Amino acid sequence: MTVFNRSWRRPGALVTVAAAGALGVGLFAGSAVAHTPAWAVTCSEVSVDLVNYTAGAENTVTLTVDGKDLLPTEKFGGEFHKKIELPEHTKELTLHLVVKDGSGNDGSLDDTKTAPVCEGTEPEPEPSTTPPDEPTPTPPAEEPKPEPEPSKTTAAAVPSSQPSPAGDDLAETGSSSTTPLIAGAAAVILVAGAGITWASRKRRTVGN
Repeated sequence: MTVFNRSWRRPGALVTVAAAGALGVGLFAGSAVAHTPAWAVTCSEVSVDLVNYTAGAENTVTLTVDGKDLLPTEKFGGEFHKKIELPEHTKELTLHLVVKDGSGNDGSLDDTKTAPVCEGTEPEPEPSTTPPDEPTPTPPAEEPKPEPEPSKTTAAAVPSSQPSPAGDDLAETGSSSTTPLIAGAAAVILVAGAGITWASRKRRTVGN
């Protein structure tokens, strides 16, 4: 009986060892293929695929774009699959994906990717670092100065270019062209009178 029991104990021990080994291999293989986070980014959308996570654990996933929540923190079980459209953009977007493995295994992820600008979309011009030119102040308009009135003396001194309405005759000053003739006739009369007077006196002297 002792020999028989020993003969059965050896195969049982071998079976137990084999089962334990198979279980260990299975666990190792399961941990090797577990926790496979994958995500891809295009110019218009983001796809997130998380597989082989522990279903009973509290796993979470969060996705932000330029610091703003694109996918608020969401819990998932053994798998998570989602596609999210990106907002229209004229410059590259920075995407940040955070996956936390609730089982404590190596399934967490903290990764950053960039979404390019789609073709046909004009990129946003980069802001200029040169300060804008300050506008040149416009000087106030000078008020026109009144022109001085012409002086009466100056106006009288400047001869007029227009012909005088009286023609070429000089302005009347109290004399005319006959004045020399009258003066000459008067002188002759005076001389003649003086001669007559002188002759009369001489005759009187001779008669006495």
